Amino acid sequence: MIAIIDYGMGNLHSVSKAVERLGYEAVITADPQTIIEADGAILPGVGAFGDAMQNLRDTKLDDVAKFYAASGKPMLGICLGMQLLFSESEEYGTNEGLNILPGKVVRFHGDYKVPHMGWNKLTFLQQQSPLFNGLSEGHVYFVHSYHAKTELETDLLATTDYHQQVTAIVGRGNVFGMQFHPEKSGELGMQLLGNFLALTKSNPA
Repeated sequence: MIAIIDYGMGNLHSVSKAVERLGYEAVITADPQTIIEADGAILPGVGAFGDAMQNLRDTKLDDVAKFYAASGKPMLGICLGMQLLFSESEEYGTNEGLNILPGKVVRFHGDYKVPHMGWNKLTFLQQQSPLFNGLSEGHVYFVHSYHAKTELETDLLATTDYHQQVTAIVGRGNVFGMQFHPEKSGELGMQLLGNFLALTKSNPA
C-alpha cells in the first residue's frame, strides 16, 4: 500500500489515481500509523512553502515524514513536496524545511517568464539511479516559480534547462523528489512514477 500524505495542500487525487493506474493500492491519509506502516510514501504539494511547513508542523506530520525518510522505505516528494525535503526556502522570507536533503529553494531571477510553466526535457545525471531503469530522456511538465539548489552534487539525479540548469529530480538512498508533476507528464512521467513504485514492497494488483 502506498500512503499519499494529506497535510491539506496537494494534488492528492490526481496522484492517487496515477498510482492506481499503475496497479498499486493508494490511500490518502493524515494518520501517522497508516503512513509509517505503508510500503511507500508520497508527499505531494501545491502552494506556498511556508504554509505547507506550518500545516505539517500543526499536524505533527513533519516528524512523521522525517521518521519515514529515516526508515529506509521509499519516499517521493512531488513539486512543492520535493522542495519541502530541503533545508530551507526563500519563498516569502526564510522558511525552514524538513531538512531531509541539504540545500535551499530559491526563486527564479532574470528577464524571463516566471513561473516556469510547460514541457521541458530532462537530462539524466545519475544513470545508475533505479528511477531511470529502462528509460530514455524526454519531456515532462513543470509549473513552479522556485527551484531547489542541492548542496551535494550526488543528490542531483536529473536537471532541465530553463535559462539555467534547474533541478528536476533529486534522490539519496530511499528518498526521491520530482519538481515536475509525473502524473501530468505523459508516458515518461508515469514511467518514472512506476519505477519509484517498483522500489516499494507493495505488490501491484
